[in-house]
Amino acid sequence: MSALPLTALRAFEAVARLGSFRAAADMLCVTQSAVSHQIRNLEEWLGKPLFEREGNRTRLLPHGSELAKSLSASFNEIDAACIRTRTSSQALVIAAIPSIAMCWLIPRLRRFNRAYPGIEIRIVYAMHGRDINFHDVHLAFVFSRELPEIPNIESQFFLGGQSVAVCSPALLRNIGGSPETEEDILRLGLLHDGTPIGWKTWFSGRGINDQAAEIGATFEDFNLLRAAVLSGQGVALCPLSMVKPDLDSGSLVQVSERITSGVSNYYLLSTKSTGPQVTSQVQAFRDWAMAEREKS
Repeated sequence: MSALPLTALRAFEAVARLGSFRAAADMLCVTQSAVSHQIRNLEEWLGKPLFEREGNRTRLLPHGSELAKSLSASFNEIDAACIRTRTSSQALVIAAIPSIAMCWLIPRLRRFNRAYPGIEIRIVYAMHGRDINFHDVHLAFVFSRELPEIPNIESQFFLGGQSVAVCSPALLRNIGGSPETEEDILRLGLLHDGTPIGWKTWFSGRGINDQAAEIGATFEDFNLLRAAVLSGQGVALCPLSMVKPDLDSGSLVQVSERITSGVSNYYLLSTKSTGPQVTSQVQAFRDWAMAEREKS
């Protein structure tokens, strides 16, 4: 008998799991005809059909269904073993959206290194709105409307997304003190994080029309916005948890007591699909991060 046709077995398992040749082809990044060719080769190698064919429709035969279940379990074991081997000697990889990375995580990393000198850390960006490949990442800080639910990933609330209006002390001196009215805030110059929705909501029902709330420079991400507000370019709505150190140091000033309820919050995600060594490191980092959060 010829060697085990692993490529054909992978194609068959994908068809059985996804329910169609087209879906399997998309997942495997090959053509549908290539998948069909692999299935025919596998059936020839086995000496029996795996599907009952009626015109253009196919249905798994009972022995085909049993084979698919065994293959799925086996491929999952192989994937897990490869992940354990690949990560056994690697650094603990933490993906963080730019705001968390710059304002919360990196300023505290020295304390983690002192507490866990044997754990090597690698920080990468997690881009908001994009899926994270947890085959290459062990933990992630994300910003989301609700608690993320991802298979084999543990998610927990980390920080609230409530925002406050802030500007630099130098900008306030230019207008002779803290703003007392909505018009005073407008005169500071509005800065926007991606869209003007935040300021529109802020001014809603307070006598300021939407057109006035849309005026001002827009910045693609929070770090750019923070740099602009620190340099005195205007007033911005910023997550309190991210600018609290700036407020504590006096680099920024809160210009209103109003705190807007955050539509989204910050969450800490961690993978469960790791070997024992990495699992203990993931747990160590999570425990440390949650303890640091309480100090904030």
